[in-house]
Amino acid sequence: MTVDNIDTCSNTSPSGQAEALPGRGKKRGLRTGYTTGACATAATRAAMLALCDGQVPSTVTITLPIGSRASFVVHSCEYHADGSVTASVIKDAGDDPDVTHGAELCSTVSWLTDPGIQLDGGVGVGRVTKPGLGLEVGSAAINQVPRAMIEGVVREVLAERGEMCGVSVILSVPDGLERSRKTLNARLGVIGGISILGTTGIVKPYSTAAYKASISKAIDVAIACGCQEHILLTTGSRSEKFGRRYVILPEEAYVQMGEFTGYALRDCAAKGVRCVTLVGMVGKLSKIGDGRMQTHVAGAAVDLQSMAEVARSCGASAEIVTQVLQANTARHFQELMLEHNIHDVFDVICQRARHVSQIYVNNKLDVDVLMCDFDGSILGYAGERDVR
Repeated sequence: MTVDNIDTCSNTSPSGQAEALPGRGKKRGLRTGYTTGACATAATRAAMLALCDGQVPSTVTITLPIGSRASFVVHSCEYHADGSVTASVIKDAGDDPDVTHGAELCSTVSWLTDPGIQLDGGVGVGRVTKPGLGLEVGSAAINQVPRAMIEGVVREVLAERGEMCGVSVILSVPDGLERSRKTLNARLGVIGGISILGTTGIVKPYSTAAYKASISKAIDVAIACGCQEHILLTTGSRSEKFGRRYVILPEEAYVQMGEFTGYALRDCAAKGVRCVTLVGMVGKLSKIGDGRMQTHVAGAAVDLQSMAEVARSCGASAEIVTQVLQANTARHFQELMLEHNIHDVFDVICQRARHVSQIYVNNKLDVDVLMCDFDGSILGYAGERDVR
């Protein structure tokens, strides 16, 4: 999705600390970086200084939303025949796997006859086409915190120079459309480019908060588009593809939750969603059935002992149970069950995942669970709907 690394009208929205300027991160020695909103603000300050003073600054300093001051190198600055000025800053996302890392954030400023600030997006900045993003449909995908930052630096420069004129600010990202194709922006209704984002100004490497923010925003869009009755949560793109075969819903109702099952379920419950269908494969669903609501492979290995107990309850012999305990992967377990015609085991895993999920949200959601094979065929199901 980036939320700078998962751009969902959520390029990155990590939480910051009181003093968190880019440098060596505390966690794993990774560098933090800057959000698209911070870079766009710096580019705007550079363009305003050039417009007011007739001189191009080499660096600019801005105040981040967390209160820290940050300096940026001005990448380019150009005066145009119509009197406008365009300045740019290159985004450094630190060590985050970020779609917008290295993007050129441009700001074109010009004088207006009437007082006030007009802020809009140009080439490579997406436009909002669906409700639920906290932005007006038809507007540029510039979130509220970056808007406030950008308008703030314009007022700051005007006050420093004693100017009373109005200012037009147009943000652009030359390759923003191409970068946006690597994100989930289009699904959320942000068309034509990336989003200008960031609540702190800082991008934290490998931010789980960023991914969670993108999930929450996808759920917001689904609800705003009338999908409150039923949302389909999937562990990834392949499980979503398979889920679409069996559960027909509006486009916005399909949400990829990744490994954050618990977070997605609680977010749906808190927002009044009535029914959720979880779609995944045997490994992830077995983990959920064991009560592990964050299912990343690094932190939650498949519990073969638990799977062996499920197999035994479905009639597996002692020999087969031993084979399960020696299985290499969840897929190996699946192959063993199919080889020995123990098909009920998959429904049981789904039932366990369903039970745990509904308890996890205090029964505020009706949760169905659908398990697919690696070719997309249904292996197991637990719920009230006819999906087979």
